[in-house]
Amino acid sequence: MRDLFDRWERVWHEGEFDLVPDCVGPHYIRHDELGDRTVTREAYAAEIAKVQEERPGIRVVVYDHSFGGNRAWFRFAFKWTDQKTGKPVTRAGMQSYRTEGGKLVETWIALQSLGSTWPDTPQEHWTSSPAIK
Repeated sequence: MRDLFDRWERVWHEGEFDLVPDCVGPHYIRHDELGDRTVTREAYAAEIAKVQEERPGIRVVVYDHSFGGNRAWFRFAFKWTDQKTGKPVTRAGMQSYRTEGGKLVETWIALQSLGSTWPDTPQEHWTSSPAIK
């Protein structure tokens, strides 16, 4: 599970989209602000690319996480700079995942409002030991 999310972090932070087939199943069920939907791995990779294009330098910082069996969850925040104002923007959230065969196949995400963040210190990497014990 750790290897999967180390690769997934590289997709998000380094734009290594060639890793998507190793990270995401052929169909990815998403429960997010757009509703419940199933996307192909290629369509989801395009969504990530669009987010990165609209919010250059976006980072996903993780504050806490847990892995168990075929499940994982993360307490995280998106952080980016608004291209019009130059001001930092944040948005905190929680996300859980279900995996099959070592790939992401379903996710549930709940986001707080723009400007939200967590009060504690984030982990260095997504799979690093949490800052709080």
